[in-house]
Amino acid sequence: MTPATQRYPMAPLIRFTLLGLYLALVVPLPALAPAGVSGGMLVLAVAWGLALVLALTSERVELDGEGIRVGHPRWCSWLLRRGWSLNWTSITALTPVTTSQGGRVYYVRSSDGSAWLLPQRVARFPDFLDRFAKGTGLSVKGIGRISPPWTYQLLAALSALMLAGELIWALASGQGIDRIGQG
Repeated sequence: MTPATQRYPMAPLIRFTLLGLYLALVVPLPALAPAGVSGGMLVLAVAWGLALVLALTSERVELDGEGIRVGHPRWCSWLLRRGWSLNWTSITALTPVTTSQGGRVYYVRSSDGSAWLLPQRVARFPDFLDRFAKGTGLSVKGIGRISPPWTYQLLAALSALMLAGELIWALASGQGIDRIGQG
């Protein structure tokens, strides 16, 4: 990484909301599993799933004087081999596409005819767009995040309520850690 390289990880609000939602959905599973299911195996499955969600949400974007790179850190790139990179000079256009939910995504078009999804869930998004525009010479006017922050704030609040409810249920019913070793 050169001194001029800027890294843009996934925005913390998005990353931690997705992690919280995962935990809210799977943490109660070992306590709710039927008697014949091994609690230890469920705990391993939950841990493996958490590692996978951490890997998926660790995608980052790097911009430098040469171009843009999108990928995952070394610790998980062997598992998630998706990623791409383009030199600034090979980027020819941004193509907007409306999603089925009414949002708008943008594809980065290159001189070889390939198209890559413009990252819209990165931290410091305005700075990312500014550097992208300077590197490519393309207009980024009107480009925003793929979904407004309130959607992730609402999902984070709902996930927190689910986790709190599960904790209260576990404490009130005596379910929880003692149930994990059974099975």
